[in-house]
Amino acid sequence: MTASLALGSRDVAWADVWSALGGAQDTLEEAAVANRIPRTLLAVVVGAALGLAGAVMQGVTRNPLADPGILGVNMGASLAVVTGIAYFGLASVSGYIWAAMTGAALTAGFVYAVGSLGRGGATPLKLALAGAAISAALASLVSAVVLPRNDISDTFRLWQVGGVGGATYAQLGSVVPFLAVGFVICLASARALNSLALGDDLAAGLGERVALVRAGAALGAVVLCGASTAVAGPIAFVGLVVPHACRLLAGVDHRWLLPFSALSGAVLLTVADVVGRVVARPAEIEVGIVTAFVGAPFFIHIVRRQKVRSL
Repeated sequence: MTASLALGSRDVAWADVWSALGGAQDTLEEAAVANRIPRTLLAVVVGAALGLAGAVMQGVTRNPLADPGILGVNMGASLAVVTGIAYFGLASVSGYIWAAMTGAALTAGFVYAVGSLGRGGATPLKLALAGAAISAALASLVSAVVLPRNDISDTFRLWQVGGVGGATYAQLGSVVPFLAVGFVICLASARALNSLALGDDLAAGLGERVALVRAGAALGAVVLCGASTAVAGPIAFVGLVVPHACRLLAGVDHRWLLPFSALSGAVLLTVADVVGRVVARPAEIEVGIVTAFVGAPFFIHIVRRQKVRSL
């Protein structure tokens, strides 16, 4: 977070960082830091939300390839927001969030239904293929809605890439309550997700209401994905990379894995935002592009593992 405040198209001294944190905006450097504060905070909360949502999705589906981007959830949220703006006059951040959560929920259910068809049920690769196909179809629909509308095409061209630039305190104030609800739901499901990891039959034998647990945890993940996408666009791969890395540190116990995933997601997205600002000075690379460079090779590595192919 300190690096995010100090580094960018204009680097600033540490003294200016501390002055800006105290409210001073008398110099260009202090003003630059003041503008970076909401951007940094948004990167932290969105990264934490996506990391936690990915870990929960992988626990709910018992699918190591589960990720809000790969399963099409983020793109479903994007389509709902774009449709709301183009045809229903949505103009507030809270309206975007409600639309995004609705789109995310419908897409998650549809992808899981499609991936469950055929022999073997919802296997990891079937879900990944269903998510990729549906995500591509939804992306085409988003383009079909946006392209004829010159009044919104420029704004959403950048938004669809995914980024935290231009963040404001008003956006943070609108999205934080939704994210807080999602965090509480997901973290409260940690013990039940440990039972689901043993299989539905054994989880039921341990007294868990499997369908209710799965629905509740999925709801928390959808809230996190929808709210994050509404304010930052569809940022992919954070929810895929982070839980796998955290399992090396925290193990498979979701009571530890979920908090670690939230913290690591915040770190990853904040670092990616700093990298995007530094490597393309004086321009910027949106954080969604940076995370794709990290996540795409990681996704290919997971798919190629014999353990995943045999599931």
